[in-house]
Amino acid sequence: MMQGFVNESEEAIIAVVVRNGTKLRSVDAVIDTGFTGFLSLPISMIDALGLAWSYRDRGTLGDGSETLFDIYEGTVIWDGKIQAIEINAADTEPLLGMRILQGYRLQLDNVPGGLVKIEILPDR
Repeated sequence: MMQGFVNESEEAIIAVVVRNGTKLRSVDAVIDTGFTGFLSLPISMIDALGLAWSYRDRGTLGDGSETLFDIYEGTVIWDGKIQAIEINAADTEPLLGMRILQGYRLQLDNVPGGLVKIEILPDR
């Protein structure tokens, strides 16, 4: 099980360790249920980790507009295991998407300082 917290802006936050070889960075990411990818990071973090560019993809933003995203190859430590994922470059704070949460239960107490819990579903 992984745990996080709800911040003062009522955003659910979870720490994720992003890895590239020996470079590690712990990132506090906002859980975004409208984001269908794995993880998005600012390009400055992607550059600092030296992640490899993979391809460009079109995505739809929350306001309905479409944009192109550069996708990078990355590795995270997720639920105690190393997992290869795609990381979107975005000019926002780090966002954790629904794809990485597939097969997991998300629970949160939506008050500032509330507990966020992510645990694998029993049948997984």
